[in-house]
Amino acid sequence: MTTKIYFIGAGPGDPDLITVKGRKLLDTADVVIYAGSLVNPALLKGIKAQIFDSASMNLDEIVAIMRRTAGEKKTLVRLHTGDTSFYSAISEQIEKLREFNISYEVIPGVSSALAGAAILGQELTIPEISQTVIFTRMEGRTPVPATERLGLLAAHRATMAIFLSAGMIEKVREELLQGYPGETPVVIIEKATWPEQRVLRGKLQDVVRLVQEAGIKKTALIYVGDSLRASEASLGKESKLYHKDFQHEYRK
Repeated sequence: MTTKIYFIGAGPGDPDLITVKGRKLLDTADVVIYAGSLVNPALLKGIKAQIFDSASMNLDEIVAIMRRTAGEKKTLVRLHTGDTSFYSAISEQIEKLREFNISYEVIPGVSSALAGAAILGQELTIPEISQTVIFTRMEGRTPVPATERLGLLAAHRATMAIFLSAGMIEKVREELLQGYPGETPVVIIEKATWPEQRVLRGKLQDVVRLVQEAGIKKTALIYVGDSLRASEASLGKESKLYHKDFQHEYRK
């Protein structure tokens, strides 16, 4: 294996939901830095690597380990939860690696947003109801651009998956009601694919009560949108792809 830093999406929690490529790299790495309580420690069982938990580390400390490992011509895996393409904080690490001319590669993973849809047993895009999925979060200590405020995004009434926001559920409801009707379905999934997974269903107008009664404050996704009705009832909305009268280059 070449000397390189590998950023790997560990998946949502179930250790079987890491990619085959990610698993192979993890098993052969010399050093692993993993994202603390977010990554299932079952993924680390039996690996030969030196292991660091990044939960108590800052960026400079993480990069120092990366630089040292690269200088020793060893391979390091940076194991992040879910998929690396959003809310993983890999960009700031990659900028440092470029600064020090250290090679890296990103290996995608299964996002908890996608795992949640699988748990519900449905698509998030339903013909004539929603053909758009918005992944977003409520503004907290990390700011959100003003043009991406939850209330503005709600105006589209697309399917929405909201990360990192269960602890601000009153504000989430207030913002979402600026676009969605109160009767709009919501689903809250806590720790998707973990053994302690919980799924709550209800209406947007009742979401604060649902979350507070369940005692959910973090590690939960909030889904909202009419597409969520598909996992509870037949909506009768079919795509053209498999319609008997629809022709394309593979089916006349």
